[in-house]
Amino acid sequence: MLRRWRHTLAFPVLFLVAAALLAQGAEAGKAKATHKGSAKKAVVWPAADLKWEPTAGAPPGVMEVRLWGDPMKGAFGAIEKFPPGFSSPLHTHSFNMKAVIISGTLIHGPEGKPEVRLSAGSYLFEPSTYRHTTACGKASECVFFLEGDGKFDLKVVEEKKAPAKM
Repeated sequence: MLRRWRHTLAFPVLFLVAAALLAQGAEAGKAKATHKGSAKKAVVWPAADLKWEPTAGAPPGVMEVRLWGDPMKGAFGAIEKFPPGFSSPLHTHSFNMKAVIISGTLIHGPEGKPEVRLSAGSYLFEPSTYRHTTACGKASECVFFLEGDGKFDLKVVEEKKAPAKM
């Protein structure tokens, strides 16, 4: 009798295991989404598998691949791409930003100081409220890794206009 009971339970259990394995296989074939920064499994994304999307709220041509987190909600990591000749005005961010240049020449302009040209392999740390400009050289697109401590924002610094003479 015990043997018959085992056979009766074996079929539903095998069915559930098979369904779970098929579901995992279907998930593996889908486009990869962002992972949690504290993932306990290895994450391997060959460059050909990265899904570039327009960066929310950015000018046309600015693209990103979200690696973890959500730049619209909080801390994040992403690969960003600026088109050749891209330029942003003097601005700040509410949270610290860290960047590593992958390709192209990113042009960093600290307020009141000369611009710095950052080539592949360069590192940049911008503390929150740090006033600067950002641009991409005209020769090629700029690709860089960007990590933010919080939600991404760009606050344009309004230039003070001299009072009109009467």
